[in-house]
Amino acid sequence: MPRYLMLRTPSANRVYAGESGPLTAAELEITAPFARDIADVDIAGVDYLAFDADPLGEAHLETVARQSACFALFESEGELLRPVRLPNPFVLDDDLVTIPKYQGKTNEQFTQLLMGVTLAAVTREPTGPRQILDPLAGRGTTLSTALLLGNDGYGVEGDAKSFEQMASFLKTYLRRKRIKHTADVRPVRRDGKSIGKRFDAELSLDGRTLHVSSFTGDTRQSADLFGKKRFDAIVTDAPYGVAHGSTTDVRGVSGKRDRSPAGLLRDALPVWAGQLMHGGALGLSWNTFGLTREDLASMLTDAGLTVREGGAWEQFAHRVDSSIRRDLIVAVKP
Repeated sequence: MPRYLMLRTPSANRVYAGESGPLTAAELEITAPFARDIADVDIAGVDYLAFDADPLGEAHLETVARQSACFALFESEGELLRPVRLPNPFVLDDDLVTIPKYQGKTNEQFTQLLMGVTLAAVTREPTGPRQILDPLAGRGTTLSTALLLGNDGYGVEGDAKSFEQMASFLKTYLRRKRIKHTADVRPVRRDGKSIGKRFDAELSLDGRTLHVSSFTGDTRQSADLFGKKRFDAIVTDAPYGVAHGSTTDVRGVSGKRDRSPAGLLRDALPVWAGQLMHGGALGLSWNTFGLTREDLASMLTDAGLTVREGGAWEQFAHRVDSSIRRDLIVAVKP
């Protein structure tokens, strides 16, 4: 049985890079069930993520290429490493997610990891691009990652400035890349009154069509904004309770600063669960200093979801800074 070694992508974030070893091993275990005996190895001072597998076919190689930290893959032949060509997993250039730089931005590698493990938990067969909702969309890292991986992205964002920055960046990016598209921001009206804005974009890419749609508004009203639409997956980063220059990071139920996302999530999770298709999955990252895993799992269960537990599913906790210890949790709608 061949032994494969995955070289991880260098991360500009030193803290994340130092913590990423166990995370990427857990990611590979969940998203690539064909990989066995996963372990970190050091060869000539270089760290690799090693695994055994039967000779990899095209579908398996694409799975490896979609790993959030995959830079290159080698097959071990005695003391030599033979490069293995990987397919390009992205339908757009990766600068779609790397260009935006701002305080409080979620590391794009982690966003891809969160999306990958969440989609791995989805049990319903795809009928086209996956429909992915981020009900705390911020400036759109999750929406852009969804597009990058060939999925449709949908969002809700309570901060109008963040919404405008996301819409402006996407419109400028699509125009500069000369991608055939339509993109528009228009008011949303209820009973003749404007209650916010909506951004819609449609991209035409080599015979496939992808969509982005995002609203301004309270995430607790997400179901009202999207109506009967349902999603394959919900992927989001909960408020950390630490100010990063955006009030949406720290708003609780009362609208005041809140050190814990518990109040917001207690209200929002039943709404989000109702927006999932049966067999869909919700993937959520949060700061464990403000809310325990047990309490969050209880909230998800109360919302009618089944939490994925044990093994690799509970090996994603890592330090972001002195005030944030981030973890992720995934739950499936039966």
